[in-house]
Amino acid sequence: MNILYIDIDSLRRDHLGCYGYHRNTSPTIDSIAAQGMRFENVYVSDVPCHPSRTALWSGRHGLVTGVVGHGGTACEPFREGAERAWAGTFYEDGWMKCLRDLGYHTATFSSFGERHGCWHWYAGFNEVFNCGKRGMETADEVVPQATDWLERSGKGGKWFLHVNLWDPHTPYRTPRSYGDPFAKEPLPAWLTAEVVERAKRGYGPHSALEPNGYGRESMQHWWRAPDPIDGLDKAAAWINGYDAGIRYADDHIARLLETLERLGLTDETIIMISADHGENLGELNIWADHQTADQFTCNIPLIVRWPGMFRAGSVDRGLHYHFDWAATLVDLLGGKVPAKWNGRSFAPALAAGEEGGRDFLVTSQGAWAAQRGVRFRHAGKDWLMMRTYHDGYKDIGPFSLFDLTSDPHEEHDIAAREPAVVDHAMRLLDQWRGKVMAENGQTVDPLMTVIAEGGPFHCRGELKAYLERLRATGRGDHADALAARHPREVDIQAAGDIAIV
Repeated sequence: MNILYIDIDSLRRDHLGCYGYHRNTSPTIDSIAAQGMRFENVYVSDVPCHPSRTALWSGRHGLVTGVVGHGGTACEPFREGAERAWAGTFYEDGWMKCLRDLGYHTATFSSFGERHGCWHWYAGFNEVFNCGKRGMETADEVVPQATDWLERSGKGGKWFLHVNLWDPHTPYRTPRSYGDPFAKEPLPAWLTAEVVERAKRGYGPHSALEPNGYGRESMQHWWRAPDPIDGLDKAAAWINGYDAGIRYADDHIARLLETLERLGLTDETIIMISADHGENLGELNIWADHQTADQFTCNIPLIVRWPGMFRAGSVDRGLHYHFDWAATLVDLLGGKVPAKWNGRSFAPALAAGEEGGRDFLVTSQGAWAAQRGVRFRHAGKDWLMMRTYHDGYKDIGPFSLFDLTSDPHEEHDIAAREPAVVDHAMRLLDQWRGKVMAENGQTVDPLMTVIAEGGPFHCRGELKAYLERLRATGRGDHADALAARHPREVDIQAAGDIAIV
């Protein structure tokens, strides 16, 4: 079987029809889900982009690889030292190497590696096609390159083809000629005028009044994303822009599948559709970005059509990491999952008609905040607890707890009301961290490195100017609270040791 992996950046699962969305954003993706298996609870171990794909391609947590952020030391893998293999662990024990050992020719159409300086991610690819715009490509620029490759190489033997689409990622740049296909359709029911009004009183990068960052400059030329979000109409424009990006990508996925069909490859190809992370669209007052270790940044879609393997329209609800699926794929194909991997195969459970999920999962965010999340089931409910070590200048306390069963959009932090549940989650987190570090011989937690080097990369040097903006826009109480939480950063920036860029 060939493998086509369609990797859609920033795609949250609940904006797809096959996951219950009320808008027709994804007819092609939905058709693939109807023919295969849909996974409800797949989570990225480390977010956002760079840590996520590093973890998936290596089969290991960022705590093990060293990659948890977008800059600084914790953006680079740990040095392997004297025990380094000839080509290094990212090649010798990587996902692509596992597939090559099974006879696959591996190719990627993606500018991701260049965008993030993620050079180790290329390990194991036979062919690398940089689509040329460092993540600013639209689907009409990527898919023709991939279909051309299929025309030339699709019948030349077993292959793994990775096609990376960026259309739902901000800034929303679906061509104007595509129009505004969802402008007259209702918003998600939870997103109300009251939610927007509450968000306007808040703060943080990519909050309602600073949706493009910290508010120093507007991006009004991106007409699908008006700045600021000061009313429900503006929020609707952002949601519509995001959904248009999904539909635009979906239209072009149809062209990829048409090429497979024309070449007679449909029944010989496993089709996987997933994402590097999800996206907050107002949750936690984060608009169109991926800044936390929460449900909407870390829970991703995974849809797999595997002829002869999965029953049409089947659903798996087990708790899985994204690299658990990578391990399962290798296992089902008859390969060997490397001993170094944290990912584990749940192929035996699938064969038995079971879900094979984990008891709990731990997520990590190191680029926009320094956080770990614990996703678990307890007392008949789905929970998310976040332990925040650096808030990334957002209105988030050191411990946050959400009952996802009754509060699916994280509107009510009940940590103070449910201390026993927080304690239970913290025990799971401490157990996980100690076990992973001990089993992998780790002596350094890269998330602590992020804090030691001045905080998350996208926050460094931003505090002084942001405090001034908060005070100038009538939010002096928030400025005072932030300054009180980050006295060291205030002192450093006041002394001019960190440039405001």
